[in-house]
Amino acid sequence: MNVDQFLKHEVSRRQFLGSSAKNAAGVAVGMVGLAGATALKAAPADRGPSERVRVATIGVRNQGKVLSAGLASLPDVEVVALCDVDEGLRPAAVRAVADVSGRLPRWESDFRRLLDDRTIDAVVIATPDHWHAPMTLLACDAGKDVYVEKPVSHNVREGEQMVAAARRHSRVVQSGLQQRSGKHFQTAVDFVKSGRLGAVHLAKAWTVHRRKPIGSKRDGAAPEGVNYEMWLGPAPLRPFNANRFHYNWHWFWDYGTGELGNWGCHMLDVARWGLGVELPTRVSAVGGRFHFNDDQETPDTLMVQYAYPGATIVWEHRLWSTHGVEGRSAAAAFYGDAGTLVVDRGGWKVYDQSETIASDTSEQPIAHLRNFVDCIKSRSQPVADIETGHISSALCHLGNIAYRVGREVAFDPATRTVTGDRDADLLLSRAYRSPWTLPTV
Repeated sequence: MNVDQFLKHEVSRRQFLGSSAKNAAGVAVGMVGLAGATALKAAPADRGPSERVRVATIGVRNQGKVLSAGLASLPDVEVVALCDVDEGLRPAAVRAVADVSGRLPRWESDFRRLLDDRTIDAVVIATPDHWHAPMTLLACDAGKDVYVEKPVSHNVREGEQMVAAARRHSRVVQSGLQQRSGKHFQTAVDFVKSGRLGAVHLAKAWTVHRRKPIGSKRDGAAPEGVNYEMWLGPAPLRPFNANRFHYNWHWFWDYGTGELGNWGCHMLDVARWGLGVELPTRVSAVGGRFHFNDDQETPDTLMVQYAYPGATIVWEHRLWSTHGVEGRSAAAAFYGDAGTLVVDRGGWKVYDQSETIASDTSEQPIAHLRNFVDCIKSRSQPVADIETGHISSALCHLGNIAYRVGREVAFDPATRTVTGDRDADLLLSRAYRSPWTLPTV
């Protein structure tokens, strides 16, 4: 059957392995999988992949579809399976892979079937944020290597467990911070660290662009072919609402982390990379929903300041403007007493020096996937290892916490706790909806 025949035949298919709330106990994260807990444990963690790395993707609407096509374009990778709770995404996702590779990936609606499949070497996780951690933990336990989109977690405690799981099971876990694979980002950071900007005590990161309002919508029934119970997973039980579903989930605390987690994770990662810092000691945030009068919960305007010994990082986002900082819409800047360097996905340039020093852009997405695959084969640590992803994601979580409690937060990097503020400390984690649990390491 060719691709067009497949799509014509399958577009009306609406069968799910588990499809409603009455199956909740059977799909509980951290509980017995489809083939049983023993089968997951039995996955050989030290098994080397074949010459062709076999990959499956979980979550295929936007970024997951792009990542699947990118992996399928690599000569030593086979994208063997795709998985999503929305059956309606199947034709476009299958076509994206088949058009590149000439192979038809199989389709699953329950991600645990991929974890039970011993022939799959790695999984890509491109679901809403609230699913990143439990899926990554279960995948590591099942002996799979993992590519997980940013932010890698929904909260700080989840990220800590993800790092521990990767180390315990000796898994390659790449976070989706593709700037780490961009040669011009690497040379920009090298320039900052070379001392040619002088003493650098301040870095800024930002995104400024116009987003469309999402309006207001009433709760209703989930569309045909959507396993909403599985989509919710560990998140609180709420009626289906189209405004909390595809993509717009980013703007609701139960599932997403707002623009700070969406774009901020990328550019804050570059800022702390250049400064050579990890977790801050104090975080303050001001902002709000000033522009949009709709269903969104997360701020459309936000400024966050991260304090380190001898250095500061400042984040800003405006989702209703087109006049970016330093003339760039999404970037990071390093301010030294001998010059300023500004870098974005299009290149970098140094200002306030007598000579012109700049770099054009470099390839990032495919280079990042290439690094992931190479590390699966060599068992080396990838350029955006899960610990890197966790720390940069934690910056986003801490900024959101400071915003949500409305006051400066004192954070102890040694104990990974908020000091003197119980409300803020509680937001370092979240309660999972029964019967789901977060697997612990």
